[in-house]
Amino acid sequence: MRTFDFTVVVWKEKEGYVSKCSELGVASCGGSISEATSNLKEAVELYIENAEALGMMEDIEESLTSKEKFTSHLEITYA
Repeated sequence: MRTFDFTVVVWKEKEGYVSKCSELGVASCGGSISEATSNLKEAVELYIENAEALGMMEDIEESLTSKEKFTSHLEITYA
């Protein structure tokens, strides 16, 4: 059994919260931060199960096992 660490970003939208796993591009949502995160965990687990079944784990494993992860904020102004 392997353990993977993910970066989770959650933001508020009009009707609830959106959660996204940066490493995989997998997203989910929920009525609260906790629910959005829990739903994302389930979606990521399903993604990994499918990746393993399709023989794609080697393609994504480096991003899942890296301990050097950084987050930042980027602001863009447009007209």
